[in-house]
Amino acid sequence: MQKTLFLDRDGVINHDPGDYTSSLEEFVILADVPDAVQLASEKGYKIIVITNQGGIAKGLYTHEEVHRIHSYLRDQIPQIDAIFYSPHHPEYGNSLTRKPQSLLLERAIHRYKIDVSKSLMIGDKDRDIECAARVGVKGILIATNDSLLKYIQSLD
Repeated sequence: MQKTLFLDRDGVINHDPGDYTSSLEEFVILADVPDAVQLASEKGYKIIVITNQGGIAKGLYTHEEVHRIHSYLRDQIPQIDAIFYSPHHPEYGNSLTRKPQSLLLERAIHRYKIDVSKSLMIGDKDRDIECAARVGVKGILIATNDSLLKYIQSLD
């Protein structure tokens, strides 16, 4: 069983401008994130990104643009093992994949044989922590656009 660090994307990995990051040109990885992810990987954590991308449902950007951003992110931070995203938004219907629901975490746990008791989720919204709690993963709530490295340094 694998211990895993689940990370929210906007506001944790990349700068969250307060609205949607709708293109690669707007996607700016926060300064210490590559070092933080590298350190977590060295500590034996699998790294999985779990992100809501409701702008797709709203028609603000496409799946293709999200794939472009995620391809770039994995090129810049190759220690990221997987990225799961939900294209849904509650204004356009309900989905079990959208945080605070936990279907994306459940899929990752099953696919990668993750030990939830040794794993954690870092997010900048209450819905990230609620999602983690639904599957027995410890959640750490951080301020939007805060330093990720200081949290990773404290992990065993």
